[in-house]
Amino acid sequence: MSAPSPQPEQPQATRLRVAHLNPNAATPFALQPDAETRQAIAQELGIDALPRLAFKGEVRAARGDAWTLSGRLTARVVQPCVVTLKPVRSDLTDEVHRLYSPHLREPEGDEVEMPDETLEPLGQFIDLSAVMIEELALALPEYPRAEGADQAGDVIEDDTPDTRRPFAGLDRLIGGDTPED
Repeated sequence: MSAPSPQPEQPQATRLRVAHLNPNAATPFALQPDAETRQAIAQELGIDALPRLAFKGEVRAARGDAWTLSGRLTARVVQPCVVTLKPVRSDLTDEVHRLYSPHLREPEGDEVEMPDETLEPLGQFIDLSAVMIEELALALPEYPRAEGADQAGDVIEDDTPDTRRPFAGLDRLIGGDTPED
Protein backbone atom coordinates (compact mmCIF):
# COMPACT_ATOMS: atom_id res chain seq x y z
CA MET A 1 0.00 0.00 0.00
CA SER A 2 1.45 3.35 -0.94
CA ALA A 3 1.30 6.49 1.15
CA PRO A 4 -1.31 8.99 0.08
CA SER A 5 0.07 11.63 -2.21
CA PRO A 6 0.32 15.07 -0.63
CA GLN A 7 -2.45 17.42 -1.55
CA PRO A 8 -1.40 20.55 -3.40
CA GLU A 9 -1.43 23.59 -1.18
CA GLN A 10 -4.63 25.57 -1.64
CA PRO A 11 -4.18 29.29 -2.26
CA GLN A 12 -5.13 31.59 0.61
CA ALA A 13 -8.59 33.05 0.22
CA THR A 14 -8.35 36.79 -0.25
CA ARG A 15 -11.95 37.41 0.82
CA LEU A 16 -13.21 36.11 4.16
CA ARG A 17 -16.93 35.50 4.54
CA VAL A 18 -17.82 37.04 7.90
CA ALA A 19 -20.54 34.45 8.58
CA HIS A 20 -17.89 31.69 8.43
CA LEU A 21 -15.42 33.33 10.84
CA ASN A 22 -15.04 31.74 14.27
CA PRO A 23 -15.98 34.32 16.93
CA ASN A 24 -14.01 32.36 19.56
CA ALA A 25 -10.66 32.18 17.77
CA ALA A 26 -8.50 34.33 15.53
CA THR A 27 -8.44 33.63 11.81
CA PRO A 28 -4.84 33.99 10.59
CA PHE A 29 -4.01 35.01 7.03
CA ALA A 30 -0.86 35.30 4.94
CA LEU A 31 -1.02 36.75 1.45
CA GLN A 32 2.01 36.64 -0.85
CA PRO A 33 0.88 37.47 -4.38
CA ASP A 34 2.67 35.78 -7.27
CA ALA A 35 4.74 37.72 -9.83
CA GLU A 36 1.85 38.18 -12.25
CA THR A 37 -0.42 39.57 -9.52
CA ARG A 38 2.34 41.87 -8.21
CA GLN A 39 2.87 43.18 -11.74
CA ALA A 40 -0.87 43.93 -12.06
CA ILE A 41 -0.84 45.72 -8.66
CA ALA A 42 2.23 47.76 -9.68
CA GLN A 43 0.51 48.78 -12.89
CA GLU A 44 -2.67 49.73 -10.99
CA LEU A 45 -0.67 51.89 -8.56
CA GLY A 46 1.49 53.46 -11.27
CA ILE A 47 4.82 52.19 -9.97
CA ASP A 48 7.62 50.60 -12.01
CA ALA A 49 7.85 47.27 -10.18
CA LEU A 50 6.77 45.39 -7.08
CA PRO A 51 9.40 42.68 -6.54
CA ARG A 52 8.13 41.70 -3.09
CA LEU A 53 4.77 41.95 -1.31
CA ALA A 54 3.42 40.16 1.75
CA PHE A 55 0.49 40.82 4.06
CA LYS A 56 0.18 38.70 7.23
CA GLY A 57 -2.03 38.97 10.25
CA GLU A 58 -5.29 37.87 11.78
CA VAL A 59 -8.97 38.69 11.95
CA ARG A 60 -10.75 38.25 15.26
CA ALA A 61 -14.08 39.05 16.89
CA ALA A 62 -14.26 42.33 18.79
CA ARG A 63 -16.81 43.95 21.06
CA GLY A 64 -20.40 43.68 19.94
CA ASP A 65 -20.71 42.41 16.40
CA ALA A 66 -17.46 44.01 15.22
CA TRP A 67 -14.31 42.35 13.87
CA THR A 68 -10.72 43.57 14.02
CA LEU A 69 -8.04 43.03 11.42
CA SER A 70 -4.44 43.47 12.50
CA GLY A 71 -1.43 42.66 10.41
CA ARG A 72 1.82 43.68 8.85
CA LEU A 73 2.42 44.70 5.27
CA THR A 74 5.93 44.34 3.86
CA ALA A 75 6.92 45.28 0.33
CA ARG A 76 9.76 46.29 -1.95
CA VAL A 77 8.72 48.84 -4.55
CA VAL A 78 10.51 50.47 -7.47
CA GLN A 79 9.40 53.97 -8.42
CA PRO A 80 10.88 56.64 -10.67
CA CYS A 81 12.87 59.39 -8.93
CA VAL A 82 10.93 62.67 -8.97
CA VAL A 83 14.09 64.49 -10.08
CA THR A 84 16.04 62.17 -12.38
CA LEU A 85 13.44 59.49 -13.27
CA LYS A 86 16.02 56.85 -12.30
CA PRO A 87 14.53 53.79 -10.55
CA VAL A 88 14.36 54.14 -6.75
CA ARG A 89 13.93 50.99 -4.68
CA SER A 90 12.19 51.31 -1.30
CA ASP A 91 11.54 48.70 1.36
CA LEU A 92 8.25 49.28 3.19
CA THR A 93 6.91 47.90 6.45
CA ASP A 94 3.55 49.03 7.74
CA GLU A 95 1.39 47.94 10.66
CA VAL A 96 -2.26 47.59 9.66
CA HIS A 97 -5.26 47.91 11.98
CA ARG A 98 -8.91 47.98 10.95
CA LEU A 99 -12.14 47.74 12.90
CA TYR A 100 -15.13 46.47 10.93
CA SER A 101 -18.43 47.47 12.51
CA PRO A 102 -21.94 46.56 11.34
CA HIS A 103 -23.16 49.85 12.84
CA LEU A 104 -21.07 51.99 10.48
CA ARG A 105 -22.61 52.85 7.13
CA GLU A 106 -20.93 53.73 3.84
CA PRO A 107 -20.58 57.51 3.54
CA GLU A 108 -22.93 59.20 1.10
CA GLY A 109 -22.05 62.20 -1.02
CA ASP A 110 -19.02 63.35 -2.96
CA GLU A 111 -16.95 64.63 -0.06
CA VAL A 112 -17.34 63.11 3.39
CA GLU A 113 -14.98 63.45 6.33
CA MET A 114 -14.28 60.14 8.03
CA PRO A 115 -13.91 60.31 11.82
CA ASP A 116 -11.36 57.46 11.99
CA GLU A 117 -9.56 55.93 9.02
CA THR A 118 -9.32 52.55 10.76
CA LEU A 119 -13.12 52.19 10.94
CA GLU A 120 -14.76 50.23 8.13
CA PRO A 121 -18.35 49.21 7.52
CA LEU A 122 -18.86 45.46 8.00
CA GLY A 123 -20.38 43.73 5.01
CA GLN A 124 -20.65 40.06 4.12
CA PHE A 125 -16.93 39.84 3.34
CA ILE A 126 -13.62 41.22 4.59
CA ASP A 127 -11.50 41.66 1.46
CA LEU A 128 -7.89 41.09 2.52
CA SER A 129 -6.55 41.78 -0.97
CA ALA A 130 -8.29 45.18 -1.11
CA VAL A 131 -6.89 46.10 2.33
CA MET A 132 -3.40 45.03 1.22
CA ILE A 133 -3.51 47.16 -1.95
CA GLU A 134 -4.98 50.18 -0.13
CA GLU A 135 -2.35 50.03 2.60
CA LEU A 136 0.41 49.64 0.01
CA ALA A 137 -0.87 52.71 -1.85
CA LEU A 138 -0.87 54.71 1.41
CA ALA A 139 2.64 53.54 2.34
CA LEU A 140 4.28 54.45 -0.99
CA PRO A 141 6.85 57.26 -0.79
CA GLU A 142 5.24 60.35 -2.31
CA TYR A 143 8.49 61.84 -3.65
CA PRO A 144 11.09 59.10 -4.11
CA ARG A 145 14.59 60.45 -4.74
CA ALA A 146 17.55 58.68 -6.27
CA GLU A 147 20.84 58.86 -4.46
CA GLY A 148 22.60 62.03 -5.54
CA ALA A 149 19.43 64.04 -6.22
CA ASP A 150 19.44 67.01 -3.82
CA GLN A 151 16.47 68.85 -2.35
CA ALA A 152 16.63 71.69 -4.91
CA GLY A 153 16.13 69.25 -7.74
CA ASP A 154 19.69 69.33 -9.09
CA VAL A 155 21.62 66.16 -9.58
CA ILE A 156 24.94 66.33 -7.79
CA GLU A 157 27.51 64.19 -9.57
CA ASP A 158 30.74 65.85 -8.43
CA ASP A 159 32.03 68.79 -6.39
CA THR A 160 31.79 71.28 -9.27
CA PRO A 161 29.52 74.18 -8.29
CA ASP A 162 26.36 74.65 -10.32
CA THR A 163 26.94 77.68 -12.55
CA ARG A 164 23.45 77.69 -14.07
CA ARG A 165 21.85 80.58 -12.21
CA PRO A 166 19.54 82.44 -14.56
CA PHE A 167 18.16 84.72 -11.83
CA ALA A 168 21.37 85.35 -9.90
CA GLY A 169 21.69 89.03 -9.10
CA LEU A 170 18.02 89.75 -9.85
CA ASP A 171 17.46 90.93 -6.27
CA ARG A 172 20.16 93.59 -6.73
CA LEU A 173 18.51 94.85 -9.94
CA ILE A 174 15.09 95.11 -8.34
CA GLY A 175 16.55 96.96 -5.36
CA GLY A 176 18.12 99.54 -7.67
CA ASP A 177 21.67 98.37 -7.16
CA THR A 178 23.79 97.75 -10.23
CA PRO A 179 25.72 94.52 -10.46
CA GLU A 180 29.37 94.84 -9.61
CA ASP A 181 31.94 93.75 -12.17
